[in-house]
Amino acid sequence: MDEQELIHKVRTQAAARKLWERGDTIIVAVSGGPDSTALLDLLHRIQGDEGLRLVAAHVDHGFRGEESAAEAVAVRRFAKNLGIPCESVFIDLPVYIEETGMNSQAAAREKRYDFLLRTARKYGARRIALGHHADDQAETVLMRLLRGTGTTGLAGIAFSRDEKNVQLIRPLLRITKTALVQYCKARGLTVTDDSSNHKRDYTRNRIRLDLMPVLRSFNPQLSDSLVRLSDIAAEEDDWMESEAKEAFRRLAVAEADGYRLERGALLGLHVALQRRLIKLILIHMGMEKETTPFDTVESMREAAREDAASTWRIDAGGGIRFAREYEVLRFWRGGVHAPGAYRYELEAAVNQLYIAEAGIALSLTLEQAAGTTKPAGRCEAMFDAERLEFPLVARNRLPGDRMRVLGLNGTKKVQDMFVDERIPPSRRGLMPLLADASGDIIWIPGVRRGEAAQVTEVTRQVLRIRARFDDA
Repeated sequence: MDEQELIHKVRTQAAARKLWERGDTIIVAVSGGPDSTALLDLLHRIQGDEGLRLVAAHVDHGFRGEESAAEAVAVRRFAKNLGIPCESVFIDLPVYIEETGMNSQAAAREKRYDFLLRTARKYGARRIALGHHADDQAETVLMRLLRGTGTTGLAGIAFSRDEKNVQLIRPLLRITKTALVQYCKARGLTVTDDSSNHKRDYTRNRIRLDLMPVLRSFNPQLSDSLVRLSDIAAEEDDWMESEAKEAFRRLAVAEADGYRLERGALLGLHVALQRRLIKLILIHMGMEKETTPFDTVESMREAAREDAASTWRIDAGGGIRFAREYEVLRFWRGGVHAPGAYRYELEAAVNQLYIAEAGIALSLTLEQAAGTTKPAGRCEAMFDAERLEFPLVARNRLPGDRMRVLGLNGTKKVQDMFVDERIPPSRRGLMPLLADASGDIIWIPGVRRGEAAQVTEVTRQVLRIRARFDDA
């Protein structure tokens, strides 16, 4: 590939992926190696036509003493010769690593990006150009394959992504290392060779130096094949992500501390989309996209798929919890649901009560017994008003609560009734119990009526109570 072909390819890729706009200021990260040196020179050659302003930025991580100091000098000289301003910084990474306990690669990346972002803010730049190339992409895809990855991981390095309101762009991502080295030679550009790239201390170096040559004996076009795989995976991943976002919009119901999802709605999706939707909910709740474990997502999907009517609880990590409560799937942040206690008194004259904790409205009406109709369902109950002891009390469940159930001999635990009626565990502590002044539970709206104050042929006045749940 000659110089003009390479320039044309970079400009074509940049235009297709909207890596920059006319008038942009771009911070160009330059290490001094052939990749970033070619990047700065290429952008310099097209900046007039593209209407760009360039600023070079170099970081000396302090790992290689005189060698890295000489690289910093070379980068500043190169930028000066091109008439491009250059910002450089020395960071004593060995000291920082000792203070923080971070590994060297993570520490270097953190400090490097911090400097690049500060430089972007200083110059009002919206974009930072990085020198990743096609061979870097191939190595990344292979490394993720070895570690175990899904479609998102196979997409590899993105042409662009946002980082704290600045866009990181990679104009060389489809240019091979060989083409960049040849470009530098043809242009007579002085480049440096980072000695750490030849050390086998890092996984990426071992893959590049040891594994890739072996695999190329089976497929000489290995890098091209892996890059093509990343292209296909990226496009399919983008489509799947858009489908997951649409499913999230339609199916995920926001709650005070997380999200709710109907089990049937999840199972109605393709398996691949089920996983995507669960992962997207976890991401919305603060879990990092790159660190969402497959096994965790799969455990949640299996909990939903289990045929038996049951409840499951799973700790997703990062303070996020998941529960299947019969036909409802819940995701929330924090510990086990522990609703606060509530208690409201209702005198005979009260005709309306809204219990915000439970999301339920109670309406009370006094009627003459003659001509009254039967309750419309479990969310309505009728009592002989003269046989009730006022004030009535609406409260949530307490340990040991029992009720004399209409039609049964003796009493039954409220907890057992909740289980029988498949009330989700997260709702049990919120469900309102209606008791009279003596403490006897007379009704659990939507569940069961107690045997107290039944309406008979001698009843003169009826108290009718209706319950309306917010999510009904």
